[in-house]
Amino acid sequence: MSAVRIGILSTAHVHTAAYAAIASEADDVEFVGVADDDADRGRTFAEEHDAEFRETDDLLAAADGAIVCSENTTHSEWVERAAAADVDVLCEKPLATTVDDAVGIRDACLDASIHIGVAMPLRFSEPARRAKKQLENGRIGSLRLLAGTNRGQRPGSWFADPAKSGGGAAMDHTVHIVDLVHWLTGERVAEVYAQHDTRFESLDVEDVNVLSMELTDGSAFTLDGSWSRPDEWDFWGDATLELVGTKGSIDVDCFDQTFKLTRDGGPKPGIASVYWGSDPNVGLIRDFVDAVGTDRRPEISPDDAVDAVAVVEAAYESAESGDPVSVSYPTSG
Repeated sequence: MSAVRIGILSTAHVHTAAYAAIASEADDVEFVGVADDDADRGRTFAEEHDAEFRETDDLLAAADGAIVCSENTTHSEWVERAAAADVDVLCEKPLATTVDDAVGIRDACLDASIHIGVAMPLRFSEPARRAKKQLENGRIGSLRLLAGTNRGQRPGSWFADPAKSGGGAAMDHTVHIVDLVHWLTGERVAEVYAQHDTRFESLDVEDVNVLSMELTDGSAFTLDGSWSRPDEWDFWGDATLELVGTKGSIDVDCFDQTFKLTRDGGPKPGIASVYWGSDPNVGLIRDFVDAVGTDRRPEISPDDAVDAVAVVEAAYESAESGDPVSVSYPTSG
């Protein structure tokens, strides 16, 4: 099979560098470059990553698949341009900032007969995959309680600009663990009670969010997705999930394949975590490349992404009203 031609549309997102590195280092991928509506940003990124900066139409003409790494509120513009060019897409999460926009993106791809996947890579975490096998084997009995975290630091730049991000920490961090729970359990979040606040910085968006939820099987599910990591913390963030059943429990730490490095001298004494484990982003990109090359749907579908956005939308409605909100899921595409 010939190399799959992959390009990047917009370099706005903090994950762009990781995706570019994975694509450019793969033997079966021809990394055809980047396009950006901010030409200075795009050219700087291309120079720093030994890539070609191209006009959008030129890149789409050269690509079989494109990774959209734009600001949250502009995903639809990039995806629709790729769809019009018959180019498959992997879109950064969340797919959109509202359910209506997420459905619009999904339907545009269906109408154009292109495949679209969404960058919620925790399904490719080795601890998460092991947990799924144990759940399917009935090791913990009937599920009763789930407690998750996805805490980190504010990514910077446009993430605190609601016109570009659509929200703060809840918009940024909810979908990862919610999608993981949907995938692991086969259930959906049925109801959300959300509390949001801004405590760590002076921002126009929330940096604290705690969600209390109920799944469709009645299980309780809590999630802390705050931007709450201090500057001197030993690791950039976390992604954890505890699942408690009638016969036992499973603890999932998606980034626990680390060892501690302690320094008692030098310019920055302290403790750092060095990650040695498998990278979920590699699994995400490898799945997308294979999907493009074999003309199949990526593992994380637009319907999965729409469902995750529905939970986020309900969370913001709950935080605004102060009441629990039932999650309404659109029909599948």
